[in-house]
Amino acid sequence: MQSFRAPWWLPGGHAQTIWPARLSRRHPGPDHRPPRYRRERWTTPDDDFIDVDHLDEGAAPGAPMLVLFHGLEGSSQGSYALAFAHWARQAGWHFVVPHFRGCSGELNRAPRAYHSGDFEEIGWILGRLRLQHGAPLQVVGISLGGNALLRWAEEAGESAATVARAVAAVCSPVDLAASGHAIGRGLNRQIYTRMFLQTMRPKALAKLAQHPGLFKREAMMAARDLYDFDNLFTAPLHGFRNTEDYWARASAKPQLHRIRIPALLLNARNDPFIPAASLPTAAAVGRFVTLWQPAQGGHVGFPGGRFPGHGLGLPEGVMGWFAQQG
Repeated sequence: MQSFRAPWWLPGGHAQTIWPARLSRRHPGPDHRPPRYRRERWTTPDDDFIDVDHLDEGAAPGAPMLVLFHGLEGSSQGSYALAFAHWARQAGWHFVVPHFRGCSGELNRAPRAYHSGDFEEIGWILGRLRLQHGAPLQVVGISLGGNALLRWAEEAGESAATVARAVAAVCSPVDLAASGHAIGRGLNRQIYTRMFLQTMRPKALAKLAQHPGLFKREAMMAARDLYDFDNLFTAPLHGFRNTEDYWARASAKPQLHRIRIPALLLNARNDPFIPAASLPTAAAVGRFVTLWQPAQGGHVGFPGGRFPGHGLGLPEGVMGWFAQQG
C-alpha cells in the first residue's frame, strides 16, 4: 500500500474517496453474499450499551481475531468493514466490529456519544475481546476509529502488548485541528460536512429529547460545520472545554512516540480532508511506528480493479503488514 496507485479511470482524491464508498462492488466473490454477523449487546461500565458484530463464518476456534473500529458515523455495514469482513472470511479468521455508541442503529442511553479520543472505551472493548478470544488481537481503526485506537496504544504503553499484537490506523486524522478546519472549507464543506451533519444532527437532537438541557436546540440547528457541532455537542458531553481543547487533547499525533507495539499509519497524501502537510514524519514517531503515505488513495478509498472497481486492496495491504509483525 505504500506505493499504491489508483486505476487510471478514477483520478483525484475526491473520486478515490466517493466511488469506493458509494458505487464500487460491495460483496465480491462468486455468490456476492454479504457477511452474516452475529450481534452481541454489551452493558458498559456506566450502564449504557454498545453493540458488537461478530463474523464467525469459516473461522476455527483457535483462529486469529481481527478487530475493526469504524470511522465517524460508520458501522459494520460500511464499505471498508465489508472489505475486511470478506478478507477475514477468505482467510478463516474471526472478525469483530464493535460499534461506537449510537452507531449500531439504536440510540444509546447515556448523555454521551463517542469521539476521536475515546481511548478509555477502546481499552474496555479490547480488554473484553482479549478475554473472550484468549490471545492477543490484531486491531484496525478506520479514520476516527484509528485515531482513537492510536490514543489507546499511546496511553497503554508497554501494557498494550498483552492485549494486541499490532494496530493499524487507516486514513486517521491524527491532527484533528488540521483535518477539522480542512473539512469545513470549500468543496469539502459542501460534500463531507453536509453528509456527516445529515446523521449527526438528528442523533444529537434525539439525545436532547432523551436528556433535556444538554444543549440549546436553536444552536444545534444553526451549526453549519463540525467545528460548531463539536463545540456544542462533542466537546462538552465528553469532558472537554471546547472544540480547540477537544481537538488538541484527542489528537494522536503529538504522542505517537509513546507507542510500544507495532503500529501502522496509512494515509493517502491526496486525502481530501487530511492535509498532507499535517501528517507525521518519520522523525516525529518512535521506532514502533510505520508510516505509509502513498500519493493516491483518497479517504479510505484505495480503489482497485477494472470498472466498477473494488476496495479489496486495502485489507490485503494492511493484513500483509500485520503478517510481517510475527
